[in-house]
Amino acid sequence: MNPDQLIAQFGEQQVAGFLLVLGRVGPLFILAPLFSSRMMPARAKGIAAVALAIGIAPIATRAAGQAGALPQDVLGLAGLMFKEILVGTAFAFALGAFFAALSVAGTMLDTFIGFSFGALVDPVTGNAGGSLNQLYALVGVAIFIAIGGDAWVVQGLARTYDAVPLLSAPEIGSMVDGMQLVFSGIFGAALQVCAPVLIALVLTDAAFGVVSRVVPQLNVFAVGFPAKVTVGLVVIGASLPFVAGWLDDELQRSVGTALRALEVSG
Repeated sequence: MNPDQLIAQFGEQQVAGFLLVLGRVGPLFILAPLFSSRMMPARAKGIAAVALAIGIAPIATRAAGQAGALPQDVLGLAGLMFKEILVGTAFAFALGAFFAALSVAGTMLDTFIGFSFGALVDPVTGNAGGSLNQLYALVGVAIFIAIGGDAWVVQGLARTYDAVPLLSAPEIGSMVDGMQLVFSGIFGAALQVCAPVLIALVLTDAAFGVVSRVVPQLNVFAVGFPAKVTVGLVVIGASLPFVAGWLDDELQRSVGTALRALEVSG
């Protein structure tokens, strides 16, 4: 089969459907965990986005063909493309929010332990952060891959076409409420991750506060800082295994929240 015959098999509907699907897939590589990692080269992200769009496009265009033909005029396609980018952004934001909780937890622990004095650059997000921020981000990526989070994200993205087909529009009110719920839960999720370490550090500070009152000549900072680092690292090592189960549950909940928020308007 020569190239002309291959191109002839693809009609205007297939090309328009592919471009619209690509518009929904694109935000994954800006906001979603792992897919938006700064460690992934831009060319690799582009190839992955096109590959996902090619795989999902037949499903999306088949469902759209049952409802009617895709518009071929510029204004109609532009409106659908804006809707697709909006839906993809909402879905990716819901997934990225729970991963941001790990960075918030790491930043809080860096501040309490004192590692924030030597800030590093997080290779996952590209932002400046302390050692624990970087640790939690890298551990989160490793756990995300180990539990098959990438497959969950791709399956969830494909299911968004059941909630919002190409020729349908989402319910804006429901989508905004869902995104607000996800955003408001970032700090609470971060506290769930770092609560054991924070409690241990607060107890350590309280103990050294008592010691400083009993032995005022003791240099509490010189003694307390290494002790806080030791206590923090020990409790972090003991609590990190439980983060895997939290990530698994939170990923499933985030995908479900995103799909429930993307309801088709009547």
